[in-house]
Amino acid sequence: VQLQACGGGLVQTGGSLRLSCADSGRTSSNYAMGWFRQAPGKEREFVATISWSGGTTYYADSVKGRFTISRDNAKNTMYLQMNSLKPEDTAVYYCAAAATSLLPSRRYNAYKYWGQGTEVTVSS
Repeated sequence: VQLQACGGGLVQTGGSLRLSCADSGRTSSNYAMGWFRQAPGKEREFVATISWSGGTTYYADSVKGRFTISRDNAKNTMYLQMNSLKPEDTAVYYCAAAATSLLPSRRYNAYKYWGQGTEVTVSS
């Protein structure tokens, strides 16, 4: 399993970015996935999670209403659409995938596989 995240960059406050996370190496999509982020000097925190089918999603309160998580199982790819970005969204964003669990989770230790991270910088 190899997760590759991309789509980060520099954007002004109020702007939008779309992150992608491609999962290579698995032929099925029967597992939950999620996004976490880590700002400089802070611990990694939960952002959003999605069930294997895409039917259930959870968000951190700080991004609810601004971010949307989705997945395309035919492409083994997960997305994070980020709108109305704020400077406090600046962080390295990591995608994660569970080994076998179908259900979404806010817990860091629910995920076995992690991508390399993509950096998002929001200027004020």
